[in-house]
Amino acid sequence: MRIRPFLLLALLLLGGAVQAAERPQDFRQTLPLQLSGEGPWYRLELPIAAHLAARHGDLRDLRVFDAGGQAQAYALIPGRSETLEHEQEHGVRWFPLHGRADAAQAPALRVERSTTGTLIELRGESAGEPDQQLRGWLLDASAIDAPLVRLTLDWSGGEEGFQRFAIEASDDLQHWRDWGEGQLARLSFAAERIDQRQVELPGQRARYLRLLWRSPQQAPQLEAVTLRSRRQDHQPAPLVWSEPLPAQRAGDGQYQWQLPLALPLERLRLPLEQANTLAPLRFEARASEQGPWRPLVSGLLYRLPENGREVRHEELALPGWPVQQLRLHLDARGGGLGEAAPRLQLALRATQLVFLARGEPPYRLALGHAGAQSAALPLASLIPGYKPERLAGLGRAELGELASQAQPASGEPPRDWQRFGLWAVLLLGVGLLAAMAASLLRRPPNA
Repeated sequence: MRIRPFLLLALLLLGGAVQAAERPQDFRQTLPLQLSGEGPWYRLELPIAAHLAARHGDLRDLRVFDAGGQAQAYALIPGRSETLEHEQEHGVRWFPLHGRADAAQAPALRVERSTTGTLIELRGESAGEPDQQLRGWLLDASAIDAPLVRLTLDWSGGEEGFQRFAIEASDDLQHWRDWGEGQLARLSFAAERIDQRQVELPGQRARYLRLLWRSPQQAPQLEAVTLRSRRQDHQPAPLVWSEPLPAQRAGDGQYQWQLPLALPLERLRLPLEQANTLAPLRFEARASEQGPWRPLVSGLLYRLPENGREVRHEELALPGWPVQQLRLHLDARGGGLGEAAPRLQLALRATQLVFLARGEPPYRLALGHAGAQSAALPLASLIPGYKPERLAGLGRAELGELASQAQPASGEPPRDWQRFGLWAVLLLGVGLLAAMAASLLRRPPNA
């Protein structure tokens, strides 16, 4: 029974070590946050200065503290590319197609078109000729430069019920593609009427559509035709850019840049200071000061006149590798970049911080803790019932000036004596547990 007090003491020591909370003083740099809008959730678009102040490229050492040093719950939202869809309604011209009622083929056409492909006149079989009837309609969609997703028809005449028709598409009025079938419906009962006027299309481009009734003798007369198109616009992931970074000369036609940590770079920009500059070049990179150099990107940058204006190409896309050092090799055949050393701008994918404000302001963003592990929550956990449209309505946070924690005169990071003490307590607790286990093993079975 004398073992129990020692066991309880060891467990208390272990629990105190594990539950040690992080403090703002554990981080090398802090930035004040200015809040606006409606809380309690606030979002901040992290500038590249915040990434450069961190000790880890994935921002695992980012924290938010209140005035009392209490850590706040937060989530990180990495920037992603998006595909935006835009739909538009188009009124189009339509032309009747007449033919023999017993003909197996679609009516023959004689067409006149403008230079843009728009139909000026369409001549088929005359409706007044014997055995001629309305077989269908030709729709002119040549002015729509987008995939077609929906057809809407309005009509008069014809019997109530269902009217089925084939849909065909063409770009030259000679070769036709099958786009399936459509169905119109008009039903009346007790002064109520139901209309089915819309037909879904396969989402492909076509200059002309042909509608052929399955039962021409019951076909209605069209009064209005509308086509809906859908365009997809790809939006690349948002980026944050650095200020121009000065270069260090590394040899003949070579320049080098050093970052405080390895970051996943997405683009670079090398502003060309002189007009009429042509710069064939290549970049090498490595993820650490001791790592090997490997090719990163090559290309041609220029600043040249064209048709009375100046054309500049000063950016190159990067593969997103972690990069801490970059080295530029200039091809001397391009004439170089002039006397001044180049200044390079680098871009990362933008990241948004969302945190739940608790405690007392002012709040501070803390960065720069080599031993920190990520404390970020999933956004759906931070904001219960979260939907993407809520993000824009959250309160806003803005960063103040960067503030560094005081450092020893030697330039080394401060020793965290509290953390060392907690580890000592942890090791002491483990030692006590080991001693108790050994004592129990040595005790005789009948003791």
